[in-house]
Amino acid sequence: MLSVLQVFLLLFFLNSATFANDFREVFKFSLKKDEQKKILVKYNNKKKAFIFRWTLYINDGLVTLYKYDGCVAQNVLYLNHKNQSLRITLRSSGQDYYNPPYFLLKFKEFDLKKKKAKFELYLYDDKMQIRLKFLKNKN
Repeated sequence: MLSVLQVFLLLFFLNSATFANDFREVFKFSLKKDEQKKILVKYNNKKKAFIFRWTLYINDGLVTLYKYDGCVAQNVLYLNHKNQSLRITLRSSGQDYYNPPYFLLKFKEFDLKKKKAKFELYLYDDKMQIRLKFLKNKN
């Protein structure tokens, strides 16, 4: 017979695998202070720019700024904390009443020597509507 702990662990790992499969793509990148990551989000006949950067790392908190679809936001992300990621909805649900596509941007690590923050960007898009183009920064 399976013990309660074995059943719990089995259910936990099955749930984790399901969660991991919900994301269509995962992108890893690192940024220096005030360096921008620009991504062109395309769907239907629309093109929208997602622009992200960080400005300050203090007391284990990373102050971030992003702009998308007319919305400008500032967040503080922490390592090993509930507030480690942010969610950006890429388009409204419209008449489909489904979960709209979104980015989940996760703060993974801060390299004190190089003064770079490392991130993972997860794309949730179950209807396969979103196309991404990573833009290069102009020097």
